[in-house]
Amino acid sequence: MHITMKRFFICSVLILLGLNTIQAQKKSELIEQNQDLKFKLDSISKMVSTSQRNEKLANQRSDEYQSQVTELQDANATLMKNLNSFAALSSQNSENINKTLATLERKEKQLKGITDAVASNDSTAVVILTNAKQVLGENAKVGVTDGSVIISEKLDFFFTDGVGINVSNESRTWIENVAKVINANPKSVITIASLNITGEMNIALQQATAIASILIKDFGVNGERIIAVGQDGGLRESLQVKFQPDYKAFYDMAKGDIKN
Repeated sequence: MHITMKRFFICSVLILLGLNTIQAQKKSELIEQNQDLKFKLDSISKMVSTSQRNEKLANQRSDEYQSQVTELQDANATLMKNLNSFAALSSQNSENINKTLATLERKEKQLKGITDAVASNDSTAVVILTNAKQVLGENAKVGVTDGSVIISEKLDFFFTDGVGINVSNESRTWIENVAKVINANPKSVITIASLNITGEMNIALQQATAIASILIKDFGVNGERIIAVGQDGGLRESLQVKFQPDYKAFYDMAKGDIKN
């Protein structure tokens, strides 16, 4: 009985030691597992923290990128608006320049027309002067004043003592030659002027009209081209035949060019 109890005690002790050993092993394993889990938890926590920090940085960068994109979009919109405005302004300026160039070209043509007309008149004056010298002779009293060619002769060559209105027969050849010069230059306006020293303008006008009448009736000069006037000659008496440019036609031409 005593031996049996002893064996039982020993077995019980062995069992308890075994159980303690097992429990110690399990506890150690549990501690080890707990530490391992804690390490893993810390690692996961760090990963989560890093992920959260990276996410925050990513969100910040995303916000920054979005802000930059917005700024770029605004800048691009402003640039496109400016480009459109510049294009419109450039087109307007180009149109204005073209209009200005067209106006300048038109004005240049107008000035050229006027210049050509003046040059033509100067050339015509030379032609008339040459023609008068050829027809009336080198000793003829012919000159140019202010662009007008003037053929003159003493008043008493046409009228006895320079008075009266009856034209002498001796002067008809001179008048006929003047008519030839007039008819050879159909673009000129002709002024017949009688200049006296008496101040009797009515007699002077009648004398100029008498010469004009012979030119028209006897020698075929177009009456619409002739103007007869009486003038105060101061200290000189003479009869003048003045060849002038058609200033009215020139003025109408210039006025028409300016309107255009």
